[in-house]
Amino acid sequence: MSNRTIGIVGAGNIGGQLAMLIAERGLADVMLLDLPEREGVAKGKALDIMHATAVLGVDAHVEGTSRYQDLAGVDVLVVTAGLPRRPGQSRDDLVRINLKIIEQVAQQVRSVCPEAFCIIVTNPLDAMVYAFWKATGFRPQMVVGMAGVLDSGRFRGQVAWRLGISVQDVSAMVLGGHGPTMVPLTDTCMVGGTPVTRLLPTDQIEAIVEGTRMAGDQIVRLLGNGSAFFSPAASILQMVDSFLSDRKRVLPASAYLDGQYGCEGIYMGVPVVIGAGGVERVIEVQLDSQQKAAFQRSCQAVQELIRLVDKISTGPSD
Repeated sequence: MSNRTIGIVGAGNIGGQLAMLIAERGLADVMLLDLPEREGVAKGKALDIMHATAVLGVDAHVEGTSRYQDLAGVDVLVVTAGLPRRPGQSRDDLVRINLKIIEQVAQQVRSVCPEAFCIIVTNPLDAMVYAFWKATGFRPQMVVGMAGVLDSGRFRGQVAWRLGISVQDVSAMVLGGHGPTMVPLTDTCMVGGTPVTRLLPTDQIEAIVEGTRMAGDQIVRLLGNGSAFFSPAASILQMVDSFLSDRKRVLPASAYLDGQYGCEGIYMGVPVVIGAGGVERVIEVQLDSQQKAAFQRSCQAVQELIRLVDKISTGPSD
């Protein structure tokens, strides 16, 4: 068993899968929390994962609970709680629904784990990260949203599949808000050191970009009831590992911007260095005029959601 603990709020598909990934790697102990009426789900999944790790020969400790006090002192807090998008539902429609959930979680965790590195997964992502940060009053570098790792992975995957090569040899980055205004950087996408623009025609690259933007919606439509969970859990794992192991990896994430990229006081998807200090640095990538314009459009879309959050938010209460 580890001397590090990860608290996961929400024992749904993402929370359960993430708990399994963490446990099978022996990365940390896991506390899986859900509502009192769903405590059985949290406890049942935790027990099932414990059985799985026993089969795998891994010493792990996973516990289910509905008590926020059990999250006291966790090193990492992952918030997956919230309702998934329904087919045809916009991210805007989710704000009023999931804002209440995020604020309730924030009020509960403010006192029990104020030093935790917090990773928010609830959609609409950038607005919910902002809402959580606002409601907790935590240091902005310790509150981050998971989106860019997933979006960039989808981008890399589509390039690799199109070329029939290993995804390990593709590097790519997606900036901006988590949604249709995201900005995949095609000119910096490399395949074994060669720009993808030299390997694929423009129309195929444009199709990859569109496929990356619509990947989440495609999964929502295919599932019919729910949204992606395997790939988000794998993406969260990358961020958790970089923090706990102080790897200082450069990962795209929804981070607080204080003037970087021309944005201030909001959360947006940008490359950051994640280490033991949380978001230790925001890396500003040189963008061409077209990319700058696209990023600003994405910023404006996120700002609209944040204005809605500010309008209906209760904010932190002392």
